[in-house]
Amino acid sequence: MRRAVALLVVALSASTFVATGAVADSTSASTVLATLVVKGRGPKTGYSRDQFGAAWADVDRNGCDTRNDILNRDLGRKEWRPGTRDCVVIAGVLHDPYTGRRLVFTKTQADAVQIDHVVALSDAWQKGAAQWDATRRRAFANDPLNLLAVDGPTNLRKSDGDAATWLPPQRSYRCRFVARQVAVKAKWRLSVTSAEHDAIARVLSRCPEQRAPR
Repeated sequence: MRRAVALLVVALSASTFVATGAVADSTSASTVLATLVVKGRGPKTGYSRDQFGAAWADVDRNGCDTRNDILNRDLGRKEWRPGTRDCVVIAGVLHDPYTGRRLVFTKTQADAVQIDHVVALSDAWQKGAAQWDATRRRAFANDPLNLLAVDGPTNLRKSDGDAATWLPPQRSYRCRFVARQVAVKAKWRLSVTSAEHDAIARVLSRCPEQRAPR
């Protein structure tokens, strides 16, 4: 049986999600955006990937690391390494959200499909995560809400950019992309820069009914 990705979901009203750092299904992304703290970007001093723990951890203790959890969630037509209880994905098909392309994933060319932190770790570091302890940073780095399987080369071009500097090439996905960024930042109490806020607001102005995912 395939392993399910463990998602921490809490149904909250729009009046309570800010205090708890969660987002209700019925909340528009624009409403959530309005709650985020707008401030300047902090220094990148001290940042490294290691500050967020080893990649990838099994934080939900389901016997499958986070990378394979996300591959299992996002890929279709999957094949697994024998003896791993449908954990280690060795092949599958991805309909890439960033480009709209259909990608064939194989373990021998694993870099062709990468797991993206929608809110990049270094961006999070500069907007609040530098003050977190190691346990919180590790949990953030492995949060399924902030993770997507995507085209590898496109992910490399995205790098650690925020919405002010990078948006998915597939325009039809941009509303969902920034809505996910907003949801992640609300959940983890991360700030946005004014340029980032305005870039997200411009995208959401074209899709005012877009909801923030849980």
